Amino acid sequence: MSKSTSLTKLVAALTREARRKGLTDSAWASHAGMRKESLSRLRRRATCDFATLHALAGVVGASVVVQTGQTTGLSPDGHFPAELHRDLEERLVDLCARAECEPEQWTALGPPFFMAGLAVMLAGAPGHDRSALLELAERLHPGASEPAVFARWLERSPVRPSRFLPAVRAYARPARTRHAA
Repeated sequence: MSKSTSLTKLVAALTREARRKGLTDSAWASHAGMRKESLSRLRRRATCDFATLHALAGVVGASVVVQTGQTTGLSPDGHFPAELHRDLEERLVDLCARAECEPEQWTALGPPFFMAGLAVMLAGAPGHDRSALLELAERLHPGASEPAVFARWLERSPVRPSRFLPAVRAYARPARTRHAA
């Protein structure tokens, strides 16, 4: 869990997912292999073991990921890379061109808020699976697909859509040609 994500916020985000799936606290806790009372106590705690969070997230189709090595090179709030180096940009273009929607692959390349905004941006580009990308964005950072949140992302992101999206299109084109042959 990053310093910018408190346990309270994380449990609240997972709770929203549980509600969207129509789960009560009793059902959600039961599917996670715990008692409802334990879930209730968790909401008032400052700490929790990873296995509990992993179980609760799994029930709602989310994942809790431990990221290492990302404490340097981030913006002061931890939401963006401090710089967009050529290597990172190439890896992001590759990920977007492959149309991969597994959250773990996205969070491996950057902070969840940054990566969620990237998914929202890609969802607005022609030729991409809009619904899958918006669902991915919400899994990475709940609320990321809301216009006001995405506007904030655009203001602060080191990725410029006018440069990035053509690079994704150009990178994806040879892959389609290879598969057609």
